[in-house]
Amino acid sequence: MVQTPIDLRKKLVHITLEKKKLTHVVAKVGIVLDITGSMQTLYKNGTVQEVVERILAVASKFDDNGTLDVWVYDTHFSRLPSVTERDFGHYVQNKILNNNEIHKFGRNNEPPVMEDVIRKYTVEEDDGIPVFIIFINDGGVVKPIKKVITAASVHPIFWQFVGIGQSDFEVLKQLDTMEGRIVDNANFIHLDDIAAVSDEVLYDLLLNEFPSWLKAAKDKRIIR
Repeated sequence: MVQTPIDLRKKLVHITLEKKKLTHVVAKVGIVLDITGSMQTLYKNGTVQEVVERILAVASKFDDNGTLDVWVYDTHFSRLPSVTERDFGHYVQNKILNNNEIHKFGRNNEPPVMEDVIRKYTVEEDDGIPVFIIFINDGGVVKPIKKVITAASVHPIFWQFVGIGQSDFEVLKQLDTMEGRIVDNANFIHLDDIAAVSDEVLYDLLLNEFPSWLKAAKDKRIIR
């Protein structure tokens, strides 16, 4: 039987989970995609579709029903249908680019989409299962996200920010050292060209700080 790219990626995720002692962890996985003007090329050349497929492999190993929850945002945000192994082909084209209800290629405004992520996992689905959010951004993040991240530290949500491209990411770089949080609930990695990073390296970087947050969140009884 020929192995598909998603099967191969799931194997690589599993190796990473073994290395980081996460094979027993059940978590919900979501992705938040920047759809501001500067991201236009990455949507149109297939990079964003590839990112969704790469992250879906993480969701397939962590999430009990193998779904990846999806949001996009610029000044406005949209919560989109979750993606699974059954329907990920052409997801970005069909559900985002061809979707006229989505506000696209405007300016940055992160807090509203972050509040919606928090609402989904703490009000609509308050079951205490840890949540792993991968937040893709190519710069220009607004400063009020710090307040949202600080307030969200009481929730079972870990925010893994991924900066792509050449921006300075000044606000995101400060996330690791922010005071006033019950636990450190956010991490930032910068990848100049995400398409050039191998799956092994990407999964290793993405899952680098999640284990220490899990331990801290359990110690503080944020995760039941």
